[in-house]
Amino acid sequence: MLVTMGILTACTSFLGIDRKFLLLLCALFFCIRNLSVIVMRSADYFSSSFLLAGADTLEKVFLLAALDCVLIDTLQLLLFSLMLCAIRRQLGGKGLALHIRELGRLLLLPAAGILFVNICIRFLIVNDDGHIFQLYEQVPMALGLLPTVAALLYGGTLATLASFRKILALQKERDRYLVEQQQLSAIRERMAQLEQTYDAVRRMKHEMRGHLANIKGLAESGSYQDIDHYIARMEDGLSLFEPVVHTGNAITDVIISDKQKSAVFHGVEFRSEFRYPVSCGYDAYDIGIILSNLLQNALEACMKQTDGKKYIFLSGRQKKRFFLIDIRNSFNGEVYFDRHTRLPISTKEDDCAISRKKMPDPALSVHGIGLSNVRKEAEKYCGNMDIQIDGKEFRVTVLLQGKGREGDSGQCAHEGFPGT
Repeated sequence: MLVTMGILTACTSFLGIDRKFLLLLCALFFCIRNLSVIVMRSADYFSSSFLLAGADTLEKVFLLAALDCVLIDTLQLLLFSLMLCAIRRQLGGKGLALHIRELGRLLLLPAAGILFVNICIRFLIVNDDGHIFQLYEQVPMALGLLPTVAALLYGGTLATLASFRKILALQKERDRYLVEQQQLSAIRERMAQLEQTYDAVRRMKHEMRGHLANIKGLAESGSYQDIDHYIARMEDGLSLFEPVVHTGNAITDVIISDKQKSAVFHGVEFRSEFRYPVSCGYDAYDIGIILSNLLQNALEACMKQTDGKKYIFLSGRQKKRFFLIDIRNSFNGEVYFDRHTRLPISTKEDDCAISRKKMPDPALSVHGIGLSNVRKEAEKYCGNMDIQIDGKEFRVTVLLQGKGREGDSGQCAHEGFPGT
């Protein structure tokens, strides 16, 4: 058992399975094998007694013993297969992203099952100076007690796995809730900005009559130079309602403009060379989700900086059916990645209720949730997301593939972005 587990663990990269999950699979396999053995040993006691009762020759003894062995082994294989199938259903079709503490909890019952069977096997038949003692003959209660304990251990293992799956489902629900709260917060912020804009428009509308009267008075008096200055001041006031950034799409204009205003307010240099892609079936809402999550993460990373220049650089360019979104930002140089999702883990204390000295739980990572949303949006366009770190610069590149001309099958072309 230990040799098999060691060989498989050493080949995890070749097998494409996480090492901790593979360790759990090995423990479950050997636990189920051992539990099925101890159950069938009790059945073997009855079957061998029944079959060998009428054996009056040595040949019959060997023949019936062989028949009993084949019968018990077949039943054990069937029981073992059924138990494995039940475990497989609890594990689901995909591997589990486990951490050390979770793995330790899940290994408790399988390890107990393995040790329990190994101890029992050693007491089933004892040879004491040529005297053979069978546990089932000395303690008849063990015929029902041992299979019962094995069944309880197996049921406990199933219940533990089922509980763990429910916990994972609850964590996903909590992640979705956090994302919804982020989106709700962004909507509230945007509504407050719109309310301020509407108030300014109402004031401007109320003042427009006075402006027109003033212009008319200046025109009647022949003060045409004063009229020019007056109109210029009015244009400055009206320019406040225009978006700071012009990308070619109203949705991305609003998102990037809002993030740029927030960046300037927090002392972060913001540059944008983003141009909204033309045609190719891109949805402005999907592009908006990508930009909103990336820019929000970049802005939060810059706000955490204690020294150095703070900056965010956004670019978006299209070539044929491909569209590349690239965002670079400064950060404090401290980042952790979850080995399963390969996404950054948040280190904010309000996101992770644990000490900064310990690795945060990826399930509590708001940054990871945002980037996970970006990855999902990219996959909708047969694209992908790449994360790179160069010193204290964090860079995220999102490659999208448009739907192309009308009548395109929509299948993903596995070709890279031209020129990269």
